Amino acid sequence: MRLEQIQAFLTVAETGSFQQAAKRCDVTQSTISRQVQTLETILGVSLFHRTSHVKLTIAGECFMPRARKLLNEWTLATTELKDLMDGKQLELCIAAIHSVCAYQLPPVLQRFCAEYPQVQLRVTSLGSDRALKVLKDGLVDLAIVMNNRFLTASPEMIVDKLYTEPVQVLMSADHPLAQDEIVPWERLVHYPQVVFKDGYGMQRLVQEQFQKQGVTLNAALELNTLDAFRGVVRQGKLVALLPQGAVADLHLDPTLVMRPTTEPVITRDVVLVTTSDRLDIPPIRRFRELVKAQIQTPTPLQTPLQADRQRQNQRSQDKLISM
Repeated sequence: MRLEQIQAFLTVAETGSFQQAAKRCDVTQSTISRQVQTLETILGVSLFHRTSHVKLTIAGECFMPRARKLLNEWTLATTELKDLMDGKQLELCIAAIHSVCAYQLPPVLQRFCAEYPQVQLRVTSLGSDRALKVLKDGLVDLAIVMNNRFLTASPEMIVDKLYTEPVQVLMSADHPLAQDEIVPWERLVHYPQVVFKDGYGMQRLVQEQFQKQGVTLNAALELNTLDAFRGVVRQGKLVALLPQGAVADLHLDPTLVMRPTTEPVITRDVVLVTTSDRLDIPPIRRFRELVKAQIQTPTPLQTPLQADRQRQNQRSQDKLISM
């Protein structure tokens, strides 16, 4: 069954004439007749009484509302697809890891909303593995995650590397390890850890590093929000291995400090992932461009020694200027 056959049937029914239907459809009368006859052959019934004034048969009367519905559905479908390709998308769904949602995504969201005020943005904060799953399931359009090559290896996946950042040790300011400018692994492994829940890429990354060290990770507590990590670590007993960008505003909290580790230093790659077909849609393509342009490597955190040296250099420069 073809769309033009249904259109021919409806036009003949509305005009009561094969000749008038042919004029309205801008085709020959024989074309209209052939389309209707082919449709009747497919359905196995006669749709019209072919008299001086064409009338619907009982079968034709029964089929007519269905034919109208089929044609309307096709019209709606083609209109929606055209609107989609013209950038008239109703919503854009994003999944991103917590640190990106908290610190780096807001400027991108504001810029996108200014450019596409008609598009409803929906942003969900998820762990990397979960975010990639909902992307594959079609529940979101883009995911900003810690790269997992096992989950992004499909041919349809488009992966853009955004930045690489080190994983460091978050602890309370009065924790014994806070005295070290760089925390030795041989000391770190003896302290209980706060880790992300299962399904988060960071948990897997930390577990793998402890296995390489030949020691067992003492995971005393599992959490899934950065605020919860801060609250627990602030109590003074537990430490957490977190990406540097996860605590970009740490300088505002004197109760917490972050320290790099000795070699080997853990790093994670943060990537933008979508699928090739989605990049045909203008709002999705534009959001990807904004992310690639604006999300960059977080500013490195300073150790106390580095901060002290910076203050000394600044005082020296101020003294020279005043002379």
